[in-house]
Amino acid sequence: MTPGGGPMKECGYSEINTRGTSPMESPHKKKKTVAKRKWEVFPGRNKFYCNGRIMMARQTGVFYLTLILILVTSGLFFAFDCPYLAVKITPAIPVIGGILVFFVMGTLLRTSFSDPGVLPRATPDEAADLERQIDVANGSTSGGYRPPPRTKEVVINGQTVKLKYCFTCKIFRPPRASHCSLCDNCVERFDHHCPWVGNCVGKRNYRFFYMFILSLSFLTVFIFAFVITHVILRSQQSGFLNALKDSPASVLEAVVCFFSVWSIVGLSGFHTYLISSNQTTNEDIKGSWSSKRGKENYNPYSYGNIFMNCCAALCGPMNPSLIDRRGIVQADMAQSVTPSNGLTMYGSTQSQSNMVR
Repeated sequence: MTPGGGPMKECGYSEINTRGTSPMESPHKKKKTVAKRKWEVFPGRNKFYCNGRIMMARQTGVFYLTLILILVTSGLFFAFDCPYLAVKITPAIPVIGGILVFFVMGTLLRTSFSDPGVLPRATPDEAADLERQIDVANGSTSGGYRPPPRTKEVVINGQTVKLKYCFTCKIFRPPRASHCSLCDNCVERFDHHCPWVGNCVGKRNYRFFYMFILSLSFLTVFIFAFVITHVILRSQQSGFLNALKDSPASVLEAVVCFFSVWSIVGLSGFHTYLISSNQTTNEDIKGSWSSKRGKENYNPYSYGNIFMNCCAALCGPMNPSLIDRRGIVQADMAQSVTPSNGLTMYGSTQSQSNMVR
């Protein structure tokens, strides 16, 4: 009731939202930024999985073909050949086969999912500092830009080795390093880019690559030998044609193994030769240490005997990754990386990134 005795009128109040229109708030208020990992802005042509823990090349189609060939052939062998062979010969056959498959898959995934030895690209400050050092060394005092020289020379065990400058990574590559055109990275002790494992093969994963092809050679020979044994034992009981009809999977396994065993065993032998002489595929193809280049040309990385070279390649310490894939991106680093095209641009030197490496 009102003081005059009349009925009270209901008053409706609506809430006024002044959020975003208050003159006290700045219209250019900074948005909250989510911290990015370095793998998310990595300039090379790579794929990352599991928050940067797994690193592969961008082209992985052939890698999946490798997985299918190994798993399907092994699966058919365990399903159609091993039961018969375990009864007729020994139950150790499926056990040995399982160990070989486990080792092959372990070394394959270790090779494919790891950092092969990618060298980090120079930051803008490092690239500018390198250019200043080169200008001072060349006696240049002009203000114009001087492209860095293509090579440097260092002496390793009495042998002169040239270090090439990478215009993409803005660094002088260490000895035995090379720039992979498919992954767009400089890789330490670069051997080759292998599409079958979906990754580069370099300093950090070469031993696993070698163990993969070596164990795959043993597995292929093992399956092929016991598939033939299976067919021969069946043919003695019911004839050759009936044996093929009873186990058609064995025919498929034999064909796959027959056509693949030559290349796999040959590749294993080639890399055994490279390890024994402490060379890389890249060096062997280029003939870097060939005597045809001169009598004084020799491999400065060889230890002089096969045993020491094999120990250095297969039993040496595991080098840590030089790229902190899961680290947090700093503000200055985010400005120097262009994720859209996978190249790093450094002001006045950006025109050099398209030069032939």
